[in-house]
Amino acid sequence: MLKTDIEIAQAATMKPIYEVAKDLGIDESYVEPYGRYKAKLTNALADSLQDRPDGKLILVTAINPTPAGEGKTTISVGLGEAMNVIGKKAVIALREPSLGPVFGIKGGAAGGGYAQVVPMEDINLHFTGDMHAITAANNLLCAMIDNHLQQGNTLGIDQRRILFKRCMDMNDRALRFVNVGLGGKMNGIPREDGFQITVASEIMAILCLSLDIQDLKNRLGNILIAYTYDNQPVYCRDLGVHGAMTALLKDAIKPNLVQTLENTPAIMHGGPFANIAHGCNSIQATKLALKLGDYTITEAGFGSDLGAEKFLDIKCRYAGIAPNCIVIVATIRALKYNGGVPKAQLNEENLQALQQGIQNLEVHVENMQKYGVPVVVAINRFHTDTDAEIRVLSECCDKLGCDFALAEVFAKGGEGGVELAQKVVAACEKPSAFQLLYDETLSVKDKILKVAQEIYRAANVNYTPAALKTIAEIEVLGLEKLPVCIAKTQYSLSDDQTLLGAPKGHTIHVKEIKISAGAGFIVVLTGSIMVMPGLPKQPAALKIDINEQGEIEGLF
Repeated sequence: MLKTDIEIAQAATMKPIYEVAKDLGIDESYVEPYGRYKAKLTNALADSLQDRPDGKLILVTAINPTPAGEGKTTISVGLGEAMNVIGKKAVIALREPSLGPVFGIKGGAAGGGYAQVVPMEDINLHFTGDMHAITAANNLLCAMIDNHLQQGNTLGIDQRRILFKRCMDMNDRALRFVNVGLGGKMNGIPREDGFQITVASEIMAILCLSLDIQDLKNRLGNILIAYTYDNQPVYCRDLGVHGAMTALLKDAIKPNLVQTLENTPAIMHGGPFANIAHGCNSIQATKLALKLGDYTITEAGFGSDLGAEKFLDIKCRYAGIAPNCIVIVATIRALKYNGGVPKAQLNEENLQALQQGIQNLEVHVENMQKYGVPVVVAINRFHTDTDAEIRVLSECCDKLGCDFALAEVFAKGGEGGVELAQKVVAACEKPSAFQLLYDETLSVKDKILKVAQEIYRAANVNYTPAALKTIAEIEVLGLEKLPVCIAKTQYSLSDDQTLLGAPKGHTIHVKEIKISAGAGFIVVLTGSIMVMPGLPKQPAALKIDINEQGEIEGLF
């Protein structure tokens, strides 16, 4: 009987975290342990490494996700392990999981099989408390806004135009729209409000894009929270609460150090979703990994149309970094699903459907090649993949001018990713001329159109009157040079999740635009995307339990 992910993880032989740090050349004075196998890395560590050259940066992304599964994090972890198998010093830099997917339907974010980050249970549940700190800082600001209204409203905030929402790290659709301040004069000023999931909050984005704690404080102060009755902007700094919020985040801003099943070091920090946020781990964690290893393997959420585009056009823009290689993860099963095969029939060979579904992979490869970086396709291999199907895929990659490797890291750990690691190392030595997709001087609408046409393959973009009004406000505030962070379904290149494969010539529908002045980008909500997910009919929470020995069971 095959072991579950949690059974594999619980059988792992982990090194004490001080040893993992020592293997990276990190002195104990820079390590703040959270138990035996997790630690925070202090702010002073980054300062001590400033003069050290950066290693190579590898971005792992994927095709559009399907119910068949792609295994992007599994490949990221397995690639890091495989790098060490072939004698390369590698560090993995990942996002932290959110409790929403853990208890919902998607699952965690620690990899799978024999390519996992451990301690898996801790990482997927509370970890080092970063999500809670972000939630607390977010809701402190919300409490201060409502208290300001109650205590006289000297800033003249229009309660109908408060932009900043409460948050919690859980899928809870009942909180999307709420009324607060009910129950009489002593309980506040009644107004409409709502919650978003913590990983979609601007505080999360700010934590991930801040260069240091002072930058964090400045960005928090720049959050646009509301407008006054005479249409003037109100920022977090106007309430004077950004200092207290920074105090709540003083530990959360420090990257977390853990390890894989094969003791490869992994730095996990920050966890924005890519469908409703910018989908990348923190700049601090990635830059730290670049100083500590010869190769840094990081990932961006969902398909390359979401996470990778945002990694390249937002994170790289602000961090001043560029990938040396982009890995696109796919499975033959997922490509057949994109070709119209029902999930129940994906184990059967179907070359015609595979040829049809490969169009999705082709678009992702072409999109990433536009950034001027070498691309490698990684096929997360299943035992049902046939030789004929693999030949079809290999021929496709030859035509696209990119390398191709089969990976079996789920079943074999690092040994199952040796071919992929070798091809990634070779790709990192190829000439690279990284370029951003758009210039910051373009108008907001032109930036959106550029992403829509070049990445989503749309023909045009339409806007609701509310979205157009916000664009006008952005121009009045002088924020039109900010990059765009487009919130879109992960299941399709379009904003309609039912359009699989490689749709072209469609229209992107912008229903709402939000200003994240602190984070430094403009959030563009398209289609039916929501910033507070709901739980499925059979949530994963129903399978999770703890036994008499205090061991967690059913966690994947």
